[in-house]
Amino acid sequence: MLAFVVGALTLAAYGPTLSAQALCFDDEEYLVDNRLVQNPSWSSTGRFLTEVLEPSSVGGYYQPISMISLMLDVARGGRAGDLRPFHQTSLALHVINTVLVIVFLHMLFGSPWVAALVGLLFGVHPVCVESVAWVAERKTLLATFFSLCSLIGYVAYVRKPNWQRYGLCLLMYVLALLSKPTSTPLPVLLLLLDAWPLRRLTWRGVLEKVPLIAVGALAAVITVVSQGRTASVTLLADDATLRIPLMLCHNIVFYLHKFVWPADLSPHYPFPEPLALSHGMVLAGVVGTVVLLAVLLVTLRRTRAPLVGWLFFFVALLPTTGIVGFTNVSAADRFVYLPAVGLLLILAWALRATWERRAAQSAASGRRALVLVVVLLLAAGEGYAARRYLAEWRNTETLYRRMIRIAPLAPEPQFNLGNTLRDLGRTDEALAAYRATLRLNANHLGAHNNLATALIRQSKTAEAIVHWQAALQIKPDSPTTHHNLGLALARQNDLPAAITHFRAALDLAPNNAATHYYLGLALQTQGQGKEAVAEYRAALRLEPGHEPARRRLDVLLNQPRQTETP
Repeated sequence: MLAFVVGALTLAAYGPTLSAQALCFDDEEYLVDNRLVQNPSWSSTGRFLTEVLEPSSVGGYYQPISMISLMLDVARGGRAGDLRPFHQTSLALHVINTVLVIVFLHMLFGSPWVAALVGLLFGVHPVCVESVAWVAERKTLLATFFSLCSLIGYVAYVRKPNWQRYGLCLLMYVLALLSKPTSTPLPVLLLLLDAWPLRRLTWRGVLEKVPLIAVGALAAVITVVSQGRTASVTLLADDATLRIPLMLCHNIVFYLHKFVWPADLSPHYPFPEPLALSHGMVLAGVVGTVVLLAVLLVTLRRTRAPLVGWLFFFVALLPTTGIVGFTNVSAADRFVYLPAVGLLLILAWALRATWERRAAQSAASGRRALVLVVVLLLAAGEGYAARRYLAEWRNTETLYRRMIRIAPLAPEPQFNLGNTLRDLGRTDEALAAYRATLRLNANHLGAHNNLATALIRQSKTAEAIVHWQAALQIKPDSPTTHHNLGLALARQNDLPAAITHFRAALDLAPNNAATHYYLGLALQTQGQGKEAVAEYRAALRLEPGHEPARRRLDVLLNQPRQTETP
């Protein structure tokens, strides 16, 4: 009954999720432009499952269960213009995860009221908003669901050992890894539970984890390879000796601060600049971490609870702390959705000690009533903050403008705001956002390209050429940029330069029918009819229905001296 009530309160607090229509960062890749997700079928399912080392639909690691889940929501009617089906599934998963947290804590501590109160604080906490309202973060919800099932299965196995329960724990771990590989440290989390509160940390307990460790190691290799082949992955950098400990200290205090005082939450927290002790937040992180470790060591004299709970949090968070670089943010609310369970362990331990402290009946009842009132007031405050934050997810523009208010020096929110305004047809505002992006990062490839495209639509060809040339300085091997620059130069009647860039584009991407066509057109205008014929024929080989190429080929073959201006 308590779990049902907490689930209902969580559902009420997060109800605005269902009307959210914001798309955030990689939602385009996961949903809008993803052909496999947009075409639900057994074929798409097979692709998601079998493309292990080089997923084709999303640049990044292997995550087939999450992609299949999004595809099923598309089958239910979900689309970019109507995100409600996606949010229904995500909200249901968050409520289920909250109930699973309650079950897990009850199995460990045996106090239903304590488990329910701690589960409520997790369920309505605003730090969970990002994982629930962001469509692409379905992977976080699914990975946490399966991880919690694995943890519950393990505790059940410890209480009554049999291979069926162990098999359930292992199966759930595999499914968690197939949802999001940040679940990899789970075997270490089980060892921490063995240390406390299960108190069964022995060599036998370590050997029990060998199958899970082997599975996790395989998943780690697959993750690094697939991420490296389809996106980018950075292992230890040259300055890692200093960078990693500073980043770890910064993030430890940063996340604890967000849990205690969840204000100014955002999907984008940029790296502190400079990443050095001269930066206030970095210095606070180092000092705070030293103090935290000292407190944990002091409490170890009486109980393992605070140390183990914090280690659970830290180990679960470790894959996203920057040791392996795969993102452009220093921290993220979504990264702590599962690691938060470690902090909940500490809270549950402290609440149980207070709830079950021996005293006279009247004193015990008063103390429990006080605990209940305090937790409910905290939950009410969290729920209010969560609903206010969810209001910022009502559309994409409001979400990016929030990110910019919180981190005005971060270029990515400015760039994505520009894309949003462009899609809304507000070109002048989009141009301003792209220019703001370039003021913050002069080497932002996307901003140069998109600004140039917008300028072309306003017939500002000369300025567009400048930005495409800048884009080529950043990435000389971009066939699209060469192609677009060739078109712009042709508009300016600089045909020799246009031809040079069309040829460069074809060297990089020889199967582009449009580039062959425009190269042929430029050659035809230059009077090089024989070469133009070859390009038109190449365009038609690649795209037999390319009518402009067919018409101009007929003109050249029948009137070889006739030319036309592009």
